[in-house]
Amino acid sequence: MHPLVVLAKTAIAEFVKHKKKLPQPEGLPEDMKRQAGVFVSLKKAGQLRGCIGTFLPATENIHEEIVRNAVAAATEDPRFGPVGAEELDAITYSVDVLSFPEKVGGPGDLDPKKYGIIVSKGCQRGLLLPDLEGVDTVEDQLRITKMKAGINPYDNDIEIHRFTVTRYK
Repeated sequence: MHPLVVLAKTAIAEFVKHKKKLPQPEGLPEDMKRQAGVFVSLKKAGQLRGCIGTFLPATENIHEEIVRNAVAAATEDPRFGPVGAEELDAITYSVDVLSFPEKVGGPGDLDPKKYGIIVSKGCQRGLLLPDLEGVDTVEDQLRITKMKAGINPYDNDIEIHRFTVTRYK
């Protein structure tokens, strides 16, 4: 497992078992000192069990972003109940570190295997990570993301941003 994934797993175990936030160590590696949006995804038996993230950084560094979002994915995803201690060994973890989103001119600038997207209209906003199973076309990507945002799937009066991820498993 990549060290970022080990961090997410350890943060979840510490919180689920002891209700404590994993502290930031002294001498944080350079690659963990920068800021970035981060998503933490949990799967159990191949099915989504939790996914929470930030498309822009909300904390001082990647370490804190992973700890915060890992615990939230395990305990605050509204689609699922909190992860129990008995589940920890059955869960697989992934961590996506996002690039800064860039505005695009339209669907021609998208590729669902390469780019995640953020669609927005007014205060409605939805995000979809790239390279997801079952999301094979730009049309699928836009439709799903609009639905997540509560935007009519046929509404094309939207703003689109794209981003890349580095996915760690």
